[in-house]
Amino acid sequence: MQRAVNMVAQLGLRLQALPLALGRPLSCAQDVLRRTPLYDFHLAHGGKMVAFAGWSLPVQYRDSHVDSHLHTRRHCSLFDVSHMLQTKILGCDRVKLMESLVVGDIAELRPNQDKVRELQNEGSDVSLEVVDNALLALQGPTAAQVLQAGVADDLRKLPFMTSAVMEVFGVSGCRVTRCGYTGEDGVEISVPAAAAVHLATALLENPEVKLAGLAARDSLRLEAGLCLYGSDIDEHTTPVEGSLSWTLGKRRRAAVDFPGASVIVAQLKGKVQRRRVGLMCEGAPMRAHSPILNTEGTVIGTVTSGCPSPCLKKNVAMGYVPYEYSRPGTPLLVEVRRKQQMAVVSKMPFVTTNYYTLK
Repeated sequence: MQRAVNMVAQLGLRLQALPLALGRPLSCAQDVLRRTPLYDFHLAHGGKMVAFAGWSLPVQYRDSHVDSHLHTRRHCSLFDVSHMLQTKILGCDRVKLMESLVVGDIAELRPNQDKVRELQNEGSDVSLEVVDNALLALQGPTAAQVLQAGVADDLRKLPFMTSAVMEVFGVSGCRVTRCGYTGEDGVEISVPAAAAVHLATALLENPEVKLAGLAARDSLRLEAGLCLYGSDIDEHTTPVEGSLSWTLGKRRRAAVDFPGASVIVAQLKGKVQRRRVGLMCEGAPMRAHSPILNTEGTVIGTVTSGCPSPCLKKNVAMGYVPYEYSRPGTPLLVEVRRKQQMAVVSKMPFVTTNYYTLK
């Protein structure tokens, strides 16, 4: 078992795409979209395919988006997240590479071939290898119970953000990571592409498991306060602005050797101009790009993600406002369909998370 280098689950640093609009229905251009190893499997199970970040993925199946969302919260759902690139960084200088990209001691592993070449040109021992695997996410309170039936390893010893290689329902060489993008307990399973359909079929034999698509995934992650990369955070967002200061490793804070330190250290001391906040409102749901206004009617920020919450039956969103408006309970206005409506800054996550940690 090892500390998982992939922190995308908790950070929500996912490929850029449109939340909840979730792309467009497939058309004559669908042959240019990439397909996961489960493409035909999705069609056979009633998946409604849409274009998402250059991939053809199911936005939902025969169940409604809300039914899929609630099933995940109460039982568990299976998501195909094979569009997320999986990589291995090799060589004596692999940590040097990672720490040139992120602020943590061990952080997300992401493809950046140009940086690899730069370090190689400097004489560093580092290389990047793309892993040709599918990636399945089993998420929900009964996920571990379902998976335990197909593995010999004791999943009680696999806490949040750790991983292990194991055989899963007869498929050897799977890497199981206790993580996800829903706020629930669950795992992401990296499985050889040729065995992806077999594993998905085996998991679906348990009545606790249903398939879920992009629509449920987006509303689940928003309830959990998790970011969508390209919408809620991007390369211009600092951890302090994004309310992600916890990602800064203690050692690196002391050494002040992390990327962007010259800006971030001052922000940690209170000199930050904007913050990502949660919002709740009545009336029409807030959507990305909706203006945020103070109670005097002056535009002060923008919504980055928003949707109706199936669990809370309220409209939730996140966006950026000046620091002085970021305290929970602060009344604001949002403009939806050219009409202003009351909103309030709210703590995130909106729905309590249930990550599995060792007691």
